[in-house]
Amino acid sequence: MKTIFAFALTFSFLISFSQTKTPGFFYVKTTDSLPFLKYGIGEDRLGGAKMTFLDSNIILKVVDSFNTDYKVQLSKLHSAYINKDKVIETTGVNTLEHLTDSWKVWGDSLFDYVTVKLDEKLPYRSMMEIDPSRIVVDIFGATSNTNWITQLSTAKEIKNAWYEQPEDDVMRVFIELKHSQHWGYNIFYDSLNKLTIRVKRQPKILALKNLTIAIDAGHGGDNIGARGVRTYIQEKDYTLLIAKELEKALRLRKVKVVMTRTKDTTLSMYERITFLNGQNPNLLISIHLNSAGRDSVNGVSTYYRYIGFRPLSEAILKSMLQTGLHGFGNVGSFIF
Repeated sequence: MKTIFAFALTFSFLISFSQTKTPGFFYVKTTDSLPFLKYGIGEDRLGGAKMTFLDSNIILKVVDSFNTDYKVQLSKLHSAYINKDKVIETTGVNTLEHLTDSWKVWGDSLFDYVTVKLDEKLPYRSMMEIDPSRIVVDIFGATSNTNWITQLSTAKEIKNAWYEQPEDDVMRVFIELKHSQHWGYNIFYDSLNKLTIRVKRQPKILALKNLTIAIDAGHGGDNIGARGVRTYIQEKDYTLLIAKELEKALRLRKVKVVMTRTKDTTLSMYERITFLNGQNPNLLISIHLNSAGRDSVNGVSTYYRYIGFRPLSEAILKSMLQTGLHGFGNVGSFIF
């Protein structure tokens, strides 16, 4: 019965949709507040499974609507969902076939870069691969017209770059790295619609004292996080206490530390990430305390989003377990 009712709502929307929009779809562009694509309409308390974060002003074709999300057509065979609050309607979009132009692989004093010339800010998604270590980026709606890829010796971490055209309107970019360990990357467009993948290099010296460690005390201010059922202890308070203890321990070892917050401050995810991108740390540790519906649940756990960072999360969990704490596991593909 629930399925039939949901279908009726969708069908009703499509009827009114076709009366107000011609020819049954319209275009939007993303705003500058960490917009992200979701695989589907599934939701949980953390917001559902994310496909990828996007830059601002990415052009998306809206073909349907479901509650607070738009369904967007990325290519002939791929679609996704995005929150309506993360986009604004736009006009004057180039609806012809999108062709890629020349590439460049290069580096400056801090990062390596791969740049791909496009005629529009098209949507994309990225994946980390290990053994060998690679970054893979799908550019949706793009067909290759790339006849050369210039690779300069100024690139220090990128070993090789190439592409495949797995579908008529999906171009797949491969970036092979020199080191087995991923250190992160950013994807964005410049003012000339040039897609840029900025790759972090492995530090020259891997000793802890030569690294910059970012510590994120989860939640804060208006966002209290979890709360003790009987004690009413608030997560935001104890994440800050633990973060400060970790900061103290690292500074005693002459490690450079960056803190996202040092007091009970309200910080959005956008503000945290914008701040951290400016600081360019080597590692980020975010501290949280979870709640459970059963008082028998206890223990420590670590979380990672991308497969390239699994070794770090495993090493931290192993170290915590050596103190005698109970283990609750290592969690991958986490939505953080």
